[in-house]
Amino acid sequence: MGYAVLHLEKAKDADSGMSAHIERTIQPKNANPKRTYLNRELIQFPEEVRNRTEAIQHRLNTAGLTRKIGKNQVQAIRIVLTGTHADMEQIEKNGRLDEWCQDNVDWLRKTYGADNVVSAVLHMDEETPHLHATIVPIVIGERKKQKKEQTVKKRYRTKAPGPRLCADEVMSRANLIRYQDTYAVQMAAYGLQRGTKGSEAQHISTHEYYRSLIAQGENLQANISQLLEKQEKASLVIAEAERAKKDLARIKAEAKTEELKNSATKTATSVLNGVNSLLSGNKVSRLKKENAQLHREIEDLNDQIERLHADIQQLKDNHAREMNRANEQHQQEIINLKRILDKAYQWFPSFKRFLNMERECLQYGFNEEQTDKLMHGHTINYSGWLHSNEYRRNALADNVSARVIRDEKRNLFLHINQTPIAQWFKEQFRIGQSESQRKGIRR
Repeated sequence: MGYAVLHLEKAKDADSGMSAHIERTIQPKNANPKRTYLNRELIQFPEEVRNRTEAIQHRLNTAGLTRKIGKNQVQAIRIVLTGTHADMEQIEKNGRLDEWCQDNVDWLRKTYGADNVVSAVLHMDEETPHLHATIVPIVIGERKKQKKEQTVKKRYRTKAPGPRLCADEVMSRANLIRYQDTYAVQMAAYGLQRGTKGSEAQHISTHEYYRSLIAQGENLQANISQLLEKQEKASLVIAEAERAKKDLARIKAEAKTEELKNSATKTATSVLNGVNSLLSGNKVSRLKKENAQLHREIEDLNDQIERLHADIQQLKDNHAREMNRANEQHQQEIINLKRILDKAYQWFPSFKRFLNMERECLQYGFNEEQTDKLMHGHTINYSGWLHSNEYRRNALADNVSARVIRDEKRNLFLHINQTPIAQWFKEQFRIGQSESQRKGIRR
């Protein structure tokens, strides 16, 4: 009997990054795109709602909340529902996957409230079939700290408790234990049971787990080789005994002939004595028992190997989920940084001009230290090559002065020897061309 898997995780904001993963607008590496068409949403959205992110916001807007939602407040809870890999494959093979999905949706609605369950997507394009459910933690009842306030005499009549957003209450320790218990009861019909209650087992790293599995596999392979070697020796002994029996029968048949009666009798007697000694003491019976025991041990080892393969597959699935979660967090950080940069451009218009000027100075050929001085308004002396993107050529600058100048509209321009750099490049290349032409005429 396998285990039922139920995992809850808090999410902030509209959780758009996870929506991209669940709805496959971003294709994860561990998913098979040829099976993505088998994925399906099990919750029907309202008419004006198109996706999971909008479903979360729609529930918040229509729940009748009276308090303003905080910036860091949890607005949704992600729930992953599945089972042991081998058991989920058996459920799909038996044609009970739709029934399993419906029982999961029923349990979600009964546990968290039908209105709070805004999405439940079945994923069939990964190794193990599983559900990604989303609930909005809307609860009705008094806040815990209100119970403490009841000891104080109230002068005014208060309103009856209304709906409120509280993920901590939904994911309290007592509730999490209750979810695991009731979910195991719901999944018992599919041969899935609850994990060990109060287990002190600790997670180990993926690398250490794989290394231990490989070591166990090598030990099992060595044991199997030894058992097969013993089995082969036992089979040889049994084959030798069978050949001795056949020889004895043949010799007895020959002993009946009159011609070989005397010699056959002696030969048969000697062979018979040898065979009787071989068969004495239940030696063959003992070898058969040992052979049967070896077969049982091999079957047990094969069962262990199958369980190890199932554990490895489960670990791969967990690792893939962690990688997806890390990628989503990375994408969210990039989005946040871009939003911050857009606000900086909006609040400080000159900030973008400074960034563009810094990039241009580096492209011309100034190093970072020289560029930093130029951006602070200093004049620097420079000797070396300067590159022009317009002419796609380098011009030699011999002890020139460079400075970044700001005009009346706060635009920034780089000047070389008090001349705009574009004009300076033009003069340098014209001078160089004239000298080349003069040299050509002289020749």
